[in-house]
Amino acid sequence: MAGPYTQNNHQESKRREISTFYLKIIGMKKLLKQVAGIDVAQQELVVSFGRMYDDLVPEIYANKTFANTDKGFESMAQWVNKMADPEAAVHYVMEATGVYHENLAYYLAAKGHPLSIILPNKISNYLRTLEVKTITDKTASVGIARFGLERKLDTWQQPKPIFKRLRQLTRERDQLVQTRTTIKNHLHAEQAGADPNKSSLSRIKKQIALLDKQEREIIEEMRSLLKQDEQVKQSVKLICSLPGVGFLTAAIVLAETNGFELIRNKRQLTSYAGLDVKEKLSGTSVKGKPSLSKKGNKYLRKAMHFPALAAIRHDERFKAIFIRLVARQGVKMKAVAAIQRKLLEMIYTLYKNNTAYNKDYLSSNQPLATP
Repeated sequence: MAGPYTQNNHQESKRREISTFYLKIIGMKKLLKQVAGIDVAQQELVVSFGRMYDDLVPEIYANKTFANTDKGFESMAQWVNKMADPEAAVHYVMEATGVYHENLAYYLAAKGHPLSIILPNKISNYLRTLEVKTITDKTASVGIARFGLERKLDTWQQPKPIFKRLRQLTRERDQLVQTRTTIKNHLHAEQAGADPNKSSLSRIKKQIALLDKQEREIIEEMRSLLKQDEQVKQSVKLICSLPGVGFLTAAIVLAETNGFELIRNKRQLTSYAGLDVKEKLSGTSVKGKPSLSKKGNKYLRKAMHFPALAAIRHDERFKAIFIRLVARQGVKMKAVAAIQRKLLEMIYTLYKNNTAYNKDYLSSNQPLATP
């Protein structure tokens, strides 16, 4: 009769046989893809490294956090190289997170690493499909890595420098306009009060005059910038052929989308701008009112507001659509939002087709989705 020692040896031998068997199976698998999924924050990068073999099962092997600095980029690249199998290149995947991902993206592109940058809404929608109850930086990076392993992604190309410069200028102007509005409200309050302080009013008016001057300087710098790139200048001219759309709107849209660099269709664009419609449906008993998601680029949404109002006021086709939508929905702002969305989609179409607006294209009978 075998003793405990003999039984333990037998069990250990079986375990070794099973382990060897699985190692042989793994050794037979062909490596298809390696991905480093990166969750980018202001201060740090949370990286998950994963592989996919020909069994098409994504496998995450390791996680590590690095500083969002040049030194951190180098440390991350060295760690990924140690983890990687030389049989396949490593594809880096990250989501577009404001401006915090840009330095890393330019670093990886300069080093020749394959890189994909994904719109945030695509990542968040994908994470909802995973069985993750709590979203942390680590689980987000794991989700990004799995997304990169499971999807065929476009390789990121550096956008034209002009778009980055335009974004800096348009956002500077936006902040300046907000400041000026606050100061004008202050001036109005001072003037409406009893016995206003003349010296205070004088200083406030000087501040407003200075901000007006700075805004003119910013716009002039934007126009000078466009003169340096004939292709972008021509695109702005074509976009401005749309009713209600002017130079500033065209510049903001191109700046905030990097010339629609990450946009592949109209649905992605409206979602990126937060102008997509969300609905809450559950069986037959729960039906929430449709509304705008507003989970997107606020600068795009803001840029489309006044052009939509101008198009409704001055273009008969947009006016007819607006009247029809108000008659159907009964809410003017919902109709305005639908016009905003339509104008943004048309800007995208004109830019991609390199053509001017055809006034006969938009029919008053053309359906528009409304929140």
